[in-house]
Amino acid sequence: MRMGGSTSKAKGMWPFSGSGGDSASEASDQSVARLKGSRSATPFVFTRRSSLYYDEDGDLAHEFYEETVVTKNGRRKSKLKRIQKNLIPQGIVRLDHPCIHVDFPIILCEV
Repeated sequence: MRMGGSTSKAKGMWPFSGSGGDSASEASDQSVARLKGSRSATPFVFTRRSSLYYDEDGDLAHEFYEETVVTKNGRRKSKLKRIQKNLIPQGIVRLDHPCIHVDFPIILCEV
């Protein structure tokens, strides 16, 4: 999966149309308010998977680091070590403003 979104894996299948093809007549008949097909999907995305994690203390962040002291040749040096264990993903979060789905096949604005 690429960063920032997801795409449909089925070749030739649009999640917003009734059939597998994407012909011009089908695209012109589609409207944003009511879509054709047995599955009426919306072009908007209301939730997404969060990239944040909880640590053991309940703190929420993208990455966690721990300061370690390394002694080398009698000198003490501090280093940051990335923590990757015991992290719990935040899960699915609701978006403040709905976004348009990546695979939405209709041109919204033509310049």
